[in-house]
Parts: sequence; C-alpha cells; structure tokens
Amino acid sequence: MSGNNEVLARNTENAPKCPMSSQTVAFSHYNNLSAQLPIDPATGAIVAGGIAEQAEQCYRNIAAIVESIDHHLNDVIRITVFVRDIQDMDVVDAVHRAFFPTYLPARTVVAVDALPMDALIQVEALVSNGEGTIPNAPQAGDLIKYVNNTANAPLDALSSQTVAFSHYNNITAQLPIDPVSGQLVVGGVAEQAAQCLKNIKAVLTSIDVPFDDIVKVNVFLTDLADVDAVNEVYTRFFPDSGIARAVAYMPARTIVPVAALPMHAKVQIEAVCSHGDGTPPQAVEDRHGLIIEANNTDAAPRCPLSTQTVAFSHYNNITGQLPIDPATGKMVEGGVAEQARQILTNIKAIIECVDHSLADTVKVNIFARDLADMEAIDEVYAEFFPGCVPARRVVGVSELPMDARVMMDAIFGNFEGTPPVA
Repeated sequence: MSGNNEVLARNTENAPKCPMSSQTVAFSHYNNLSAQLPIDPATGAIVAGGIAEQAEQCYRNIAAIVESIDHHLNDVIRITVFVRDIQDMDVVDAVHRAFFPTYLPARTVVAVDALPMDALIQVEALVSNGEGTIPNAPQAGDLIKYVNNTANAPLDALSSQTVAFSHYNNITAQLPIDPVSGQLVVGGVAEQAAQCLKNIKAVLTSIDVPFDDIVKVNVFLTDLADVDAVNEVYTRFFPDSGIARAVAYMPARTIVPVAALPMHAKVQIEAVCSHGDGTPPQAVEDRHGLIIEANNTDAAPRCPLSTQTVAFSHYNNITGQLPIDPATGKMVEGGVAEQARQILTNIKAIIECVDHSLADTVKVNIFARDLADMEAIDEVYAEFFPGCVPARRVVGVSELPMDARVMMDAIFGNFEGTPPVA
C-alpha cells in the first residue's frame, strides 16, 4: 500500500529478545515498546540483585531499544511501571529520576500479582516516532511534544499530567487525589472513581480538549467486586456532551484488577485522548478536525459501557476482551487454550469489521490469572500471529471478570487515518 503507514517491527541485540514479540513496533508517529523485564541481554537471565538492580536493568533495556532506533529517552511519551510490591516504588522512583532527570513523561504505576520469570518489576514505554512510517516519505519531520500541567489536578514530581505528540494526548494515570489537599478524597470506591475522572477532566479542560475526545480508558481496581460501583460513577461522566449522547459514544475500555495502587487507593484511571490539532509542524490542512470513529460488530461481545474499537487518526484502540462467545454471551467452554482462542477470535472479528486484519496489530496486552498458563496461551497466540510481530505485555492478575483465566486488549494501526469533519 504505497503512501500508507506500515507496521515496522524492530529488535536490537542490546536488549532482551523474546520469540513471542518484537521489542518495538512503530506505526505512524509512535513506537510501542514491549514491556521490559530486568533481563541482562548478555545472559538472558534476570539480573542479580534486588529491586534497585532490577529496576535499573529494565530502564537500561528501554534505553537500548530507544537508542537502537535513533531516538533517545526524551522521546518517551509514557512510562508504565508494574511492580510486585508497591512498597518498592521509593526505590524505583530513584532509578526513574536517574533516567529522566529533567523531562517527565506521563506515567502509570500499579502493583500486580505476578510477573514473568518471577521478576520484581517490569517497565514499558511509549515513544514518539517523529519521522512516521510511510515508506521513503517522512510525514512531518521533528514533531514537537506538548507537556502540560494544571493546578486543578494533582501534580506529581515524577510525571507530567499530559504529554501530547502528533494526534494523541497521553494522560498520567489519575489517583483519587483532591488537588486542593493533595490527599485521597474522603469516601469509598465511588467517591474515589469520581475524583479520578474529575482529575482527568480538569487536565483535559486545561488544554481545551473535550472529555468526549477520550478514545481509551484503563481502570485499575484493587477489588473487582467494586466494578459495579465504579460503573455507576462512570455513566455519570460518559457520554459527556449532547453529540456524544446522541450517538451513545463510549470509549474503548479495559478493567484491570491489580494487587495494590499508590497511596492505598482503591481505583486509578488512565486515559488516552485524541489531539485533533496535532503538534507542530504538522500542517493545518493535514491535522484539523479529525473525527473519532467508534465501531461495534455482532461477531464479538458487546458491552454497554465501552465500544469494541475506537479509531482516531492512525490507531484503532480495542476494548479488553474476555473469552465470551458472542453467540451466547457466555464464557466459552474449555480451559485456558480455548479461552485464549476465543479472545483472539473476538479481536480478529473486531478489527476485520473495520476492514483491517491481524497484520495491522501493533501491540497486545495479556492479563493471565496464572502465568503458568502462558505456555498454553502462547501456543494459541502463535496461530494468530505466526510471525510474532506485535509488541507485547504480559502480567499476572489474581482475578478477572466472569472468573476468566485470561483477558487481552490490543492496539492496531489505522493506515487510512480518520477523516476530518466535512
């Protein structure tokens, strides 16, 4: 497809290689890195030492990948940190400061129940790609990052509230912190969820972005039993405008059960938003008035609180998929292999309903209840991705909705982009 963006997967010998994923997959103006474990690429083993040594190795691996594609750490847009023990974050923060002494990317921090290879930490990065991925045709030169903060949302010494690059705003995961007091808001999970969403809205208002420009939401919950309370609050915020209500627009969404959150919070919410104006030097005629395209298909499970795929500009964002048979609305019968196959079948159906294919996959996120199941999951995964091109994240969680053994979401390229408003 001459003139269109292409999926560009790359690897370097200076960082750990995995047979099931690429280290970084670029599409259009972003590089999506696989989550990095604290593996010494020279030995293929977890680095010796404790959390400090493991955290430093994760960041070194990210730096090696970024440098191998002629970028640098100042091109990192978002960092996501998964730790086994939230108490380790003081040590991790010191390592983070060493790698980002001045510029602060957006950031998400969660504690999960397990990580591959029994690691204490795993870190992933989203990196800008100013040259784009149209073959032999740089798209816009060196695009500018926009970093913004507002006093109307909680300020953090280790992250920026929002980092915009090209057509996306990447929001730091918001805790239920009252920005006036700097403390967790009083109340239970409903009050906490409302505060998280208020903070996101304040960040977006500060950069003149409507709340309904959110394309993907990730909700991190320490107790999955709280999901009904969170959902009730969620429907007070989405849809947020008359136009969005008229079409019943809901962003793509993934609910992620976690072991712990900073400040002992019950919930944390992360959002990715459109940035229709783009960041300079994109020409106005190339960037103004892009629209969000939200699509559902009966060939995959539907949810009233999310859209199966939300496209904006050059990316399709897929809602977290459970192993639900869309014909019955129930969990597919069988074990983890059958569940993984149903999930990937659902993702395939969703992306095909918007005239794309699995060859357009940029990144897959896998949440497994038992990491010992990954061998069976990988066997199925290889059937759908025989070239193992996408970047990937794997984390272990103690529970999943509907008592599923596995859940996945994904990011796809959207080579045609989304059209401007007529």
